[in-house]
Amino acid sequence: MEEKPVSKDIILKNLEDFQSQDLKYSDGRILGSMCTEAHPFAKEIFCNFLDSNLGDPGLFKGTKQIEDSVIKSIGGLLSADEVYGNVVTGGTEANIMAIRAARNHARKYKGIKKGEIIVPESAHFSFKKAADMMDLKIVEAKLDDNYKIDIESLKNSISDKTVAIVAIAGTTELGLVDPIDEISKIAYDNNIYFHVDAAFGGFSIPFLKEIGYDFPDFDFSLPGVCSITVDPHKMGLAPIPAGGILFRKKEYLEVMAIDSPYLTVKTQSTIVGTRLGAASAATYGIMKYFGKEGYLELIQNLMSNTIFFKEELKKIGYNIVVEPELNIVAFNHPTIGAEELSDLLDERGWKVSVASCPVAIRIILMNHIKKSHLEELLEDLKDLY
Repeated sequence: MEEKPVSKDIILKNLEDFQSQDLKYSDGRILGSMCTEAHPFAKEIFCNFLDSNLGDPGLFKGTKQIEDSVIKSIGGLLSADEVYGNVVTGGTEANIMAIRAARNHARKYKGIKKGEIIVPESAHFSFKKAADMMDLKIVEAKLDDNYKIDIESLKNSISDKTVAIVAIAGTTELGLVDPIDEISKIAYDNNIYFHVDAAFGGFSIPFLKEIGYDFPDFDFSLPGVCSITVDPHKMGLAPIPAGGILFRKKEYLEVMAIDSPYLTVKTQSTIVGTRLGAASAATYGIMKYFGKEGYLELIQNLMSNTIFFKEELKKIGYNIVVEPELNIVAFNHPTIGAEELSDLLDERGWKVSVASCPVAIRIILMNHIKKSHLEELLEDLKDLY
C-alpha cells in the first residue's frame, strides 16, 4: 500500500491499463464462455444497489423483497407456485447449497452419516467441490451413446448411503438435457433428494418449449425434483454474480440454517454471509424489462445462430459431435486434433474451449456473438480445413 494517497486520474489510468489486457465480449471473439455481457440497464441498476447487504436483510427490507420477488418469478418459469431460495453468486454456490441441503436432510431424517451423491459423468466440477467440502463420496453414473446419463447405470449406483441424485439440464460441455422426467420418478420412488443443475438451460428451456422445441419436463412439475440451479447471469443477461438456487420445500433451507444472533435475522442458510443485493435488483429489473416476449425473441435468436453455425460447419466438412439441443455446438476437424485446432484458432484471435467428453471444439452461442462474427469464424475454419 502506498504511503500517501494517489490521485483518481492515476488510479483510473492504471486500471485502464490492466483492463486493456482483458478480452471484450463485444468483440465476438469469446466463444467458449457460458457468460456474456450484461445488459446496460441491468448494469445501471446493479450500481444503484452496491451498498445493500442481503446477509442482514432486516436492514435492507426492500432489497430482500426484491430477492423474494426474483425467486418467485423464476419459480414461475419452472412450474412452481410456491418456491424458496436465494440469488447467489452463480451455479457453483447454488449447487453446493443444494448438496448441503440434501446431505443435512438425509442426516436428519435418514441418519446417513457418510453419504454418497450420484452425478453423471457430464456433471459440472462444482459437485466435486461440494463433495470435498462436505465429506461426501461422488458416484459417477455412466453416459449413454447420446452423452446423457445412462438410466441403468444410475439405478445400479443407488445405495443405502445415497443422499442425492443430480441430473443436468444443459450440460457444460455439450448443452444436453438428461432424461430428467425418468430420473425424477426413480428418485421419488426411492425417497432420494433430486437436484437439477439447470445453470445453463434453466433460463432458456422454458422459452424454447413455448416456441415449439421438444424437451422433456425438467422442473418442479415433476414431483421428484427437490431443487434447481438457474443462472440469470447467463441467458438472463443479468450482471455477474447472479446465480439462483430454488427449493421445493422450505425445510431444505431450514436444515442448513445456522444461528446468526447478532444480525437482524435469527438464522442464515446461505453459504455466503455478506451478500450483495445488487444482483437481485439487477435481475429483477432486467426480467421486468425483457418480459416473456423479450426473452422469447432473444432465445430464438440464439438458437437460430446455433442452427446456422452447425449447418455451415457441416457444409465445410467438419464433424458435428451431437445435434445441438441448446446453444452449444461441438465439432471436430476430420484430421486435426481438437487441441491443435484450438491453438490454430487462438492464433487468429478466437477463444474457444475444448470439451473433454468427448474431446471436441466447443462453441457457445451467447448473446454477444452475432451472425457476422460467425461468418468471420467460418471463413477461418474454411481456411483451416
